[in-house]
Parts: sequence; structure tokens; C-alpha cells
Amino acid sequence: MAQRTLDRMLNAIEGDGRLDRPGHRLEHGLAFAENLLGVTQGRARGLLHGVWLGHPLHPTLTDIPIGSWTTALVLDLTGQKRAARTAVGVGIAGALAAMATGLHDWQYTHDNARRIGMVHGALNTLALGLYGWSWLQRGRGHDLRGRLAALLGYPLIMVSGFLGGTLVFRHQIGVDQTVRRLDPRHFTRVLAERDLTDGSPRRVRAGDVEVVLVRADGRVHALENACPHLRGPLSDGWLRDGALTCPWHGSQFELSSGESLNGPATAPAPCFQTRIRDGWIEVRRAPVAATAPPGSALVHQQEVQP
Repeated sequence: MAQRTLDRMLNAIEGDGRLDRPGHRLEHGLAFAENLLGVTQGRARGLLHGVWLGHPLHPTLTDIPIGSWTTALVLDLTGQKRAARTAVGVGIAGALAAMATGLHDWQYTHDNARRIGMVHGALNTLALGLYGWSWLQRGRGHDLRGRLAALLGYPLIMVSGFLGGTLVFRHQIGVDQTVRRLDPRHFTRVLAERDLTDGSPRRVRAGDVEVVLVRADGRVHALENACPHLRGPLSDGWLRDGALTCPWHGSQFELSSGESLNGPATAPAPCFQTRIRDGWIEVRRAPVAATAPPGSALVHQQEVQP
């Protein structure tokens, strides 16, 4: 029964086209603000997405307000007023950080996931307002009002947390969407060398896997064609500063290692080893190094001569 109710709620949100117009306006406003602040490129963008962490930063930060506000609830029940206010304050700080990273990630979602994200963010904002008011009232000695605001805010963050889980497990937002398997294990012919133009990505197939080939700096590089973020076709992208740029959301990948340089993709693009034999480009899946740092496959890709 509960599952059916939740499914109906999710279907209602995903099917509500009225969320699209405010969503587009919010996206444009965020893009304008981030351009002014210089967040759209470089380290700041990667920092907010969590490229340095190896997975999205936002889900990690959401644990702070949920944990702190749960702690405040327990402290309220045991009558520890000062500690409860401190816990509420820590939760507010964590919620603000989670909001910044969540909005940054949300810009690069689409359709049903975007609508779920809109409601998710609205509930979090309302909860943050209630907890902010709770913190202020507690500081003024109005503990009953502070507790009441916290009690009203807590169910909101629970529902919002469920929607956040839906974004991850149902829509796979922030999940590595590449095909991480070992095929092809052996070098496989994919394209005649003469057909690969310098600096122009070219889509080929290696068995059941789509691969993008790029010739740059006298070497042939090969990555899986699907962007780890939302499977954007990297073969439709372009080279920029020695990296391959996804045409959908601008994620950049280092050619020799597949490392994500800026997000929104936080996982590396799987690499293939390449060689040229008898005028043909051949590729095979490159193993991931056991010591690879977050965001990087750390493979030594090279052209293997016969």
C-alpha cells in the first residue's frame, strides 16, 4: 500500500509539466550567476561537482543536515536545550552547502529527473527556513516555538530525502553510466588508420561497445563513447585544451587517462589501449589501475606496434 502511494506521488511529480517553466527560469538564473562568479569553468566547477572526490559531493553533504537535525530531535526529547540549538545550527550550515552543490548538479538534469529535483529542492528550502526560524527562536529563549518549527521541518527533510534517493536509484543522477567491463579483451580492428583525421573524434565499434577515437599529438587515443554523466555521445564533442569535451554538458576528459577534469561527470571515461597494425587501428579494454585516485583511470595508454 505504501509503495503504491509513493509510486503515485512520483508519477504525479514526473508528469507535471507545470514545473518546466520555473525550472528553466531557475536554470537560466543559476547559469547567469555562476558565469558572473566564474564557477562555470575550472577548479570551482569541479570542486562543486565533486570531481576531486570521485563521486558527486552533494549526497555526502546531505548527511550533515539530516544527521544534525535528527540529533536535535533526540536532544529536544531529552531536554538538552543548548545542545539542541547547536545541532540545529550545524544542520543549517550543512544544508546551505548541500543546497549550493545540489543546485550546481541539478542544472545538468533533464525532463522527469529535473521535475523531481525541483520538488526535492523546494522541500529542502522550506525545511531550511523552518530550521533557521527554529534556531533564531531558541536563541531568543522561545524554546517551544523552536521545537515546533523543528518538528514541522523534520518530515519535510524525510520526504525530500526519499526524492533524493529517487534521483539516484531511479534516474541514476550522479551514477557512473558507462559500461565498465573487460570487453574486448584482445586487440580488435575498428578503423583504417587513413580514415582518422587529426583532432576529429570518430565513433567506432569494438564488439558490443561504442568507442570514440581521437588522434592528437601524434597518438591515437580511445575512450568509451558514452559520457559517464548521462551517456552523452563523446564522438559529437570536440577537443579543447587537449581534452575531449562532451557536447551535452561540457564535461572534459583527459585523452590518455580518461580523467574527468571539470564535471558534471565525476567518474573517468573508460580507456582503451590502441595500436596500429597493417594500416588498421586496433583497440582493447585498458585495465583500471588498483592505485587510481578518484576521478582517474590511471591507465598507461599507448600505441603498441607489431
